[in-house]
Amino acid sequence: MNHSRRGLLAAVKKGTLDMLPLSLAVLPWGILFGSLAVQRGFSWLEAQLFSAVIFGGAVQIVTVELIANNASLVTVLFSALVISSRHFLYGLTLRERLSPKPLRWRLSLGFLLTDELFAVSGDRRAYKTRFRLYYALGAGGSFYLAWNLWTLIGIVAGASLPDLTELGLDFAIAATFIALVVPEIKSLASLVSVLVAALSAVVFSLWQFELGLVCAAVLAMFAGYFTEIIRGRPG
Repeated sequence: MNHSRRGLLAAVKKGTLDMLPLSLAVLPWGILFGSLAVQRGFSWLEAQLFSAVIFGGAVQIVTVELIANNASLVTVLFSALVISSRHFLYGLTLRERLSPKPLRWRLSLGFLLTDELFAVSGDRRAYKTRFRLYYALGAGGSFYLAWNLWTLIGIVAGASLPDLTELGLDFAIAATFIALVVPEIKSLASLVSVLVAALSAVVFSLWQFELGLVCAAVLAMFAGYFTEIIRGRPG
């Protein structure tokens, strides 16, 4: 094995190890989804294909619940679009780094670009060299395998155990996003955005407003934007 090949394998290994804490953090989330899917009437294969094809925890859970409650196709698609829209922003953020790369890299890393992979892509050198690409492939690929494994465990558990949704495993969703967001609060604008999002989400939830999460996100973005404008003014 030549030096270059060893270096690429080392990059994949490091990406896998760096992603490992996040891969383990979503274990309850994956188990929750797998069990929820089979308990809502989906077959083992259908439940596993959700994770294999869609590969997005939040949108998978919401979609399963909507389909189980006989929601219209338009409602399901619109909800999935809104929940997944943040990935469009991730893509725009990384576009300058990835656009010069071959199509196979753009497609593979685009599919693997989850919140977790984006969180470990903050380095300004991310995706810029061949070794960085293999690092991202190791991180995103290992997370993909872990998510599908956790889903499979949830499917097996959901078919043989009582309703796992009553165990509070859904807290893993909030805990994971908190762990991703808090280290990125590095400015006043981001702090204001987080606080506005959290407060708005709680208020809208108490009001039982169906689009509360979406509105909270929009309000948070405007709050952060106007904070930057105010800070940028003289005096």
